[in-house]
Amino acid sequence: MSLSDVIARLPPGSPEALLARQIDGDRLPAHVAIIMDGNGRWAAQRHLPRVEGHRSGITSVREAVETSARLGIPVLTLYAFSIENWKRPRTEVSALMALLRRYLRSELHMLMEHGIRFRVVGRKDALSPEIQKELSDAERATAAHTGMQFNIALNYGGRAEIVDAVRAIVASGVSADKVTEKTVQSHLYIPEMPDPDLVIRTSGEARLSNFLLWEVAYSELLLSDVLFPDFRRDHLFDAVRQYQRRDRRFGAV
Repeated sequence: MSLSDVIARLPPGSPEALLARQIDGDRLPAHVAIIMDGNGRWAAQRHLPRVEGHRSGITSVREAVETSARLGIPVLTLYAFSIENWKRPRTEVSALMALLRRYLRSELHMLMEHGIRFRVVGRKDALSPEIQKELSDAERATAAHTGMQFNIALNYGGRAEIVDAVRAIVASGVSADKVTEKTVQSHLYIPEMPDPDLVIRTSGEARLSNFLLWEVAYSELLLSDVLFPDFRRDHLFDAVRQYQRRDRRFGAV
């Protein structure tokens, strides 16, 4: 599906259609990464348990994945659970893992239908055996897909990824004087993954939170005040539109 197909499916004259028409289909970001923030505040504003914010966020995940795939964005990465998130109350962590399993089971058909490849970024071996199996099953089921690559960052930390890369380089016997940026890149969790062109953070916070620290060196950052459970297709359209208006010089004058 292309941008024109996406526009054709939108209600004529709707705000979504107007935003979509401002997007240049030939200059889409190759990789969009989203720091999904604000679930807890969304729930607190409604006097609901925090888990309800996470549960409502699943709808936003679904919309971000489907919209990105329909637009033709090659890679989408969502920051779902950081290494630091283990510090949260055990009940919240358990609820998050249960929601993850539910998402994988309910959305696998959508990934199959759209030819989306599913990948996991992070230290998977620290997750429960049940979660690891669910993740591995989804990765295997979609391994041959050639559509969008959908990465979910679980038990992920940018510093941890760099540490793991260094350990792998040392274990491989490469001498220090032979280590280059390409050496480090080749030992990241998904070495072939292009760096994010656009990083979106919801909820108005202005920090990276240990997300893809190596990869985002020259990414465009977009801070959205929208809490993630309210993040919808039009917000993604607007983010891509804003990205395309920026002048990317990668350190050049």
